[in-house]
Amino acid sequence: MVLNINIKGVMHKRGLPPFMFMLLLLLPLLCLAGEGPHAPEAGRAGSTAIPMDHEGIIGWASGWQEYLPGEAVEDPWMKPDKALGRASGITSDVVSLGWGGSLTLTFDYPIENKKGYNLAVFSNSFSDTFLELAFVEVSTDGQTFVRFPNESLTQNPVHAFGHVNPTHIDGFAGKYRAGFGTPFDLDQLKEEDAVIGGEVDLSRIVYVRLVDVKGDGSLKDSFGNPVYAPYPTKISAGFDLDGVAVLSGVVLESSEEEKKAPLVTGGIGNDAGCFMGQLTIPDE
Repeated sequence: MVLNINIKGVMHKRGLPPFMFMLLLLLPLLCLAGEGPHAPEAGRAGSTAIPMDHEGIIGWASGWQEYLPGEAVEDPWMKPDKALGRASGITSDVVSLGWGGSLTLTFDYPIENKKGYNLAVFSNSFSDTFLELAFVEVSTDGQTFVRFPNESLTQNPVHAFGHVNPTHIDGFAGKYRAGFGTPFDLDQLKEEDAVIGGEVDLSRIVYVRLVDVKGDGSLKDSFGNPVYAPYPTKISAGFDLDGVAVLSGVVLESSEEEKKAPLVTGGIGNDAGCFMGQLTIPDE
C-alpha cells in the first residue's frame, strides 16, 4: 500500500503536530526494515532457490534410518517414504516432522564436497512467506552429525498462518516454496570440530538429518537469536519434507530478472513487510 500525503496541506490545514510530521517523513525509512540481508524468494534476483528439475541434481535420498516425529502430527502425514526419491512439488505429498521432530535420510552414493552447493532440501510451502523451518545436519557414520550454520532475523512471534520474510533467514531448510529447494554448501562446515577431528568426512556424507524448528522462539540460531516461524500449527505440524537432492556442485550466478518490490503483508513493525509512505510536498 502506498500512502500519498500532501504534507503542506496536512500541516497547515489540519494542524498536524510536529512529531507526526517527523513520523511521516520517516515512513519510507521504516519500510527498509522489511528487507533483510539474505537471499530473497524464488524468482527474484539474488535468490538461491534450486528448481526441482535443475540440471545440477544428480541424485536423491534413497532411504531413511530414523524418523522421530514430534507433536501435533496425525497418521496420514507420518510416512517418511514420502521424502524419498525426486521431490514432487505437491504440497500434500510430504512427511511432517511435528514440533521438534526429526528424520534422518540415507543415500546410495555419498554426497561429495565439490565446489558450490552440494545438496538441496525441498519442502511444501504454498507461498513465498509461509515458511516452516528445519535445521540441517550431515554425517558420515550416522552417529556424529554437524549442523549447518543458520541465522534468523525475524524479531517477533509468528502466528499459525503468519509470514516469514525469506530475506530474514539463512541456513534453514524451508526457505523456499514448494518445487524449489534450499541449497547447502558443505564448505560451510569445514571449521567444525567434528570435521577437523575426522569424525565427519565432507567428501563422504551418507546421512542428512532434518530437525524441526519449533517456531515459538524457544530454539536459537547460530548467533543466539530466537527462531520464529508459524506456530502453533496442527495436523501436519512442523517442517514438511518433500525430498533431498544431491547436487553436482552448483554455482549460482546472479539472475538478470528485475527485482520485484518487497512483499507487503502487514503494517509497520510486521516482520513480513511494511506500508510505504510516499510523501508529496508541493512548492507552494
